[in-house]
Amino acid sequence: MRQAGIYGIGNYVEGREVTNKELEQFLETSDEWIRTRTGIERRIFTDENVNTSDMAYFAAVRALEHAEVKAEELDLIIVASVTGDYPFPSVSSLIQERLGANHAGAMDIGAACAGFVYGVATASQFVATGNYERILVVGVEQLSKLTDFEDRNTAVLFGDGAGAAVVGPVSENRGLLSFELGSDGSGAMHIKADPKIYMNGREVFKFAVRQMGDTCINLLEKANLKKDDVDFLVPHQANIRIMEAARQRLELPKDKMAAVVHKYGNTSAASIPIALVEELNRGKIKDGDLVVMVGFGSGLVWGGIALRWGR
Repeated sequence: MRQAGIYGIGNYVEGREVTNKELEQFLETSDEWIRTRTGIERRIFTDENVNTSDMAYFAAVRALEHAEVKAEELDLIIVASVTGDYPFPSVSSLIQERLGANHAGAMDIGAACAGFVYGVATASQFVATGNYERILVVGVEQLSKLTDFEDRNTAVLFGDGAGAAVVGPVSENRGLLSFELGSDGSGAMHIKADPKIYMNGREVFKFAVRQMGDTCINLLEKANLKKDDVDFLVPHQANIRIMEAARQRLELPKDKMAAVVHKYGNTSAASIPIALVEELNRGKIKDGDLVVMVGFGSGLVWGGIALRWGR
């Protein structure tokens, strides 16, 4: 079995900035209330002429450039999204043609906010077995089109964006060390879109705080690692209090956790790769670092990855 890791990453978070102050104009809420309870200060909504597949494409192009991989070299494209352009065809098929990835298969994964982790874990299995060499994984969401702007409890949370990664074989001391994927369908109705987003905030919060921390510990145990081996944590950017609970469970200092939720809000499947790009650009993630990524979402699902960064 080969080691599989991330070659390159890219993101796309462009459009109209929507601040908490703007939401105050039509919701019974306040900037202070939103920041105190979620950590969110603004979010980005895409322009009307931009679709989910457009965001996925732009992020994918940047990831391929960073990885120095050509689209025609891709064997498979995996897109994690619950907000595709259409019920079908898949977002992955749409960007496969646009990228010119003529030799790649394509499939979408619907694992909500844990989707990117599910995608990377899936891609790593194809690479580890030697069946595929280069796989593009994209997490992308256009949640503004599902947001209920009359529900002050959820309208303040979500934004649009995309993040992408190229997964391929890496050296023996790099790449994926462990992963965990899970689901508890008994809580499925706590977060749903029917047709707009509904969330039982109290139950989701309790679930997320417990499961994010448990998954982090499980990842380390599977890889025979300790808390002080972790160099950086990239949690799903949903709520700063949930993120902080995971950080404290790993006993990490604050500067070792990705935190961009204040800039983009909850972008679901896109949040982890968006944060990855930001922190890599800031020099917070370096070659050889042990990076833990963990997410949770509607389903209720969760997923985590521990990997040694670099090729």
